[in-house]
Amino acid sequence: MSILRMLAIEAGLRRASALSPPANKVPQIQRRQLHIAKKDVAGKPSSSSGGKKAKKKWSAKKVKDKANNLVMLDKPTYDRLFKEVPTYKLISQSVLVDRLKLNGSLARIAIRELEAQGLIKPISRHHAQVIYTRATGDEKKASADEE
Repeated sequence: MSILRMLAIEAGLRRASALSPPANKVPQIQRRQLHIAKKDVAGKPSSSSGGKKAKKKWSAKKVKDKANNLVMLDKPTYDRLFKEVPTYKLISQSVLVDRLKLNGSLARIAIRELEAQGLIKPISRHHAQVIYTRATGDEKKASADEE
């Protein structure tokens, strides 16, 4: 017997866990096999109970294609600008970007040029969005009558 055990017995301290061997000690190999068997039973859900939910998978977000807008006017776009745009009912920077595939700054310059030539007239002037419409023949006749 160890000295510690003898001292504990003399003092009347007898802890079952520390000093005496467990009454129903199962060999380590058997405990391991029982543990594995319990895992298998717990891992397979029965038909009556629901199983674990599948982990949520993150879906890839759709990437918007980069707009390949013109930075400088080419000849066909320049011709379309002066032929088609004055016939639009609503003319703004965003309309030119959508229809003619121009860069935003190029669309602003084109609108200023059309206004300078008198092909379009302003409806609303705001620092963020300037809206124009086509110049009808009525304004041209009225300005000619005044002179």
